Amino acid sequence: MLFLYCVLVVCCAALLVAGVVEQRRHLTNLEQIPARVLVNGIRGKSSITRLCAGALRGGGLVTVAKTTGTAARFIHPDATEEPVYRKFGIANVVEQIGIVRRAATYRPDALVIECMAVMPALQEINQTKLIRSTIGVLCNVREDHLAEMGPTLDDVARSLSRSMPVGGICVTAERDRFAILQQEADARNCELVYADPDTVSDEELRGFSWFTFKENVAIALKVADLLGVERGVALRGMYDAPPDPGVLSVERYTTPDGKRLRFANVFAANDPESTLMNVNQLLSLGAIHRPLNVVINCRPDRVERNGQMGAIVPDLDPDTLFLIGHPTKSARDGIPPHWNGRVVDLGGDRRDAAGLTAELLAELAPDSSMVAIGNIHGQGELLLEHLAELPPDTGSADPVPAALGESPEPYAPSEPYAPSEPYAPYGPSDPSDSYAFTPEPYGYPAPHGQQGEPWPGAFVPGQTSDPPAHPFDDPAPPYGARRPGDSL
Repeated sequence: MLFLYCVLVVCCAALLVAGVVEQRRHLTNLEQIPARVLVNGIRGKSSITRLCAGALRGGGLVTVAKTTGTAARFIHPDATEEPVYRKFGIANVVEQIGIVRRAATYRPDALVIECMAVMPALQEINQTKLIRSTIGVLCNVREDHLAEMGPTLDDVARSLSRSMPVGGICVTAERDRFAILQQEADARNCELVYADPDTVSDEELRGFSWFTFKENVAIALKVADLLGVERGVALRGMYDAPPDPGVLSVERYTTPDGKRLRFANVFAANDPESTLMNVNQLLSLGAIHRPLNVVINCRPDRVERNGQMGAIVPDLDPDTLFLIGHPTKSARDGIPPHWNGRVVDLGGDRRDAAGLTAELLAELAPDSSMVAIGNIHGQGELLLEHLAELPPDTGSADPVPAALGESPEPYAPSEPYAPSEPYAPYGPSDPSDSYAFTPEPYGYPAPHGQQGEPWPGAFVPGQTSDPPAHPFDDPAPPYGARRPGDSL
């Protein structure tokens, strides 16, 4: 018995020593990366991570980035990227240690990394132990992961704030709960900087060949400014940044009976606000049109989310609502009583996917659009697989807008960003993450410029010189920045 006890003590001591050694090596790797940007929030993290990395590359900073969204990617300083390997395909915050070690081999000026933790305690560990960011980004607060961070949006805001760098800087575009974020920042001696989307002009947004939101661009510009990258140079770097593999796209198919279909996969925007915004924007761009069909995929472990998607059906106002997955009743019960539209229940997670897809297509009009919302797993994934097998619709005389894949020219719409146009039914525009469209899924332009010495005068948090002045301390803040609540 004494022998077993001694073995246990020796093993515990060995594990303790190994843990201390690993932690010290990790801290040494972190010290080799002067600026570390941790991107957190509910929607838009992957898109903002790529925009920030592009802006810093445009300014000549050697920048490594890592996204976690639809497909986790490690992005090298030359903007090339590769998938992040995960044993058994399971994501774990511990993988950040390997990412930091790999990034440190480049001796970069900056690391931009997406927060992959959901539980509040893990978000704090991700910041305090794994990344120790010098600049934090908290893009927005939305209705998602309420079971882990909720139940209210105020609770979500406080949970996300646990990734703020103590004694550092945090950039946000969140308006409604800015006051709560300010309280949390003050408690951490963190300077909270508001990135005003109104400072991004329509002309600047038109420079992107893929779709993104002003909030995302404003955050990336603010991060670039904090690190000494001039606005115009940062924008050029962002224009050249490759979009996320999970960006929203609209596919055009021809069904077996000769019908023409435009299909938008909006599964990734899986909260009500982002879903409404994405569908509304697709309609305003002319990427999809009416008659409009909406598919809600239900999951038994996301019953609350199913009901939330049902609740926004009157705002989407589809001609036909299709319910798939299980339990479809949870989505149907969430539809407000005043909406009496057509509902086709194809539910059942054990249904043959080919038969379900054929039945769905048979209900469509000769020329219509379909939007898939809710949760992708289960019947949603199978539906996408079967739709992808349909032949493309190549005979349309009505071309899809450039941002959706028909033209290699940069996206330059004439209407969607006019002051009177965007998001009129649903209030001010919001960042919706990484679900933008791309003209060519893998045909990204080459990164702007060449990597070289750090940008002259680049600010590295923690250096002896003073950081740039807070934009709200300046009587004439740059680019028209202002605090939420200031009079217009």
